[in-house]
Amino acid sequence: MSDIASIPAQTRERAGKGPARATRRAGLVPGVIYGAKKDPLMITLDPRDVIKGLKTGSFLATIYELNVNGKKERVLPRDVQFDPVTDNAIHVDFLRVSAATSVTVQVPVQFLNEEEAPGLKRGGLLNIVRHDIEMTCRADAIPNQIEVDLTGLDIGDSVHISMITLPDGVEPTITDRDFTVATIAAPTVAVEEEAEAEAAEGEGEGDAEETEEKTGEDGESEG
Repeated sequence: MSDIASIPAQTRERAGKGPARATRRAGLVPGVIYGAKKDPLMITLDPRDVIKGLKTGSFLATIYELNVNGKKERVLPRDVQFDPVTDNAIHVDFLRVSAATSVTVQVPVQFLNEEEAPGLKRGGLLNIVRHDIEMTCRADAIPNQIEVDLTGLDIGDSVHISMITLPDGVEPTITDRDFTVATIAAPTVAVEEEAEAEAAEGEGEGDAEETEEKTGEDGESEG
């Protein structure tokens, strides 16, 4: 796991929809820290810090250190609520964690060595079944990503979870089957385009025949 990022935060005295709306009107994002058998702590965050975290694509799988009025809280983001109109973050829930805390997180999948996959070289398509995988692990051992090596894969090949080397202590939550993460599919797009071209050509020939028949009929009536 990479170095823990620090985010400044401030406490807010009241919970509820009214105070939360007032916080948002002030240009801040309301949030709450809970867990570890402690009372929930209401906080406010700078929206720029939330946006920066969200842009990483792994915000909900990253441990942060919230500096709340000078007191540090190690947390894992668990939920982000968004405005349905503006899509801005309007509330963030954080779970207090320690090194020994077991957590369930969505870890993004990173595909490597596409240039070493014969199937992709021959025009095959990488069909990603799972862009992220739900994992359980200790809070201090959350991987930044799960790496999938595509070396040697040909058209029709599949990548199953059993084929991926996971870090120690990291396990998928799905344990009852060897689920598929990605496949190398045949280049169907080219085939579909060729079929469409043939169909258009056939329609053109039909129009030509119809024109010839009509011309013949007109010629007979004039005679």
